[in-house]
Amino acid sequence: MDEIKKDKSSTKILNRSVHMANERTFLAWIRTSIGIMAFGFVVEKFSLFIKQISYFLGKSGLPETHVPPPLHGYSSIFGIFLVGLGALMGVFSFIKYKNIEKQIDEDTYQPSSILDMLLTLTVLSVGIFLVVYLIRST
Repeated sequence: MDEIKKDKSSTKILNRSVHMANERTFLAWIRTSIGIMAFGFVVEKFSLFIKQISYFLGKSGLPETHVPPPLHGYSSIFGIFLVGLGALMGVFSFIKYKNIEKQIDEDTYQPSSILDMLLTLTVLSVGIFLVVYLIRST
């Protein structure tokens, strides 16, 4: 009986570094989700800034042709979408962290790439949207 207790405690000691690596990965996902939310916030606030500048230039009698009008408010929608996506990624990363923690304790770890694919598709779709947005605004 004592041997079983020693085996479990030595396994926990050996898994400590694996658990810390899992926690570092979780924190990296959290930083990524915060970065996506911050980018969404900046995109949304920049849209508001452009609208205010357009209004100010129109009111001051300066020609409005120097500042292009915002395109149908897409940047506000896109910014809000990014903030929501970042928050959702934070929740998904916590769920993944807890699942991996359980798998490490049970010694049944199976890698999953769902969150990795979500991030890759997000970056790809953000890039495509920004390219289309920039092409249409010129």
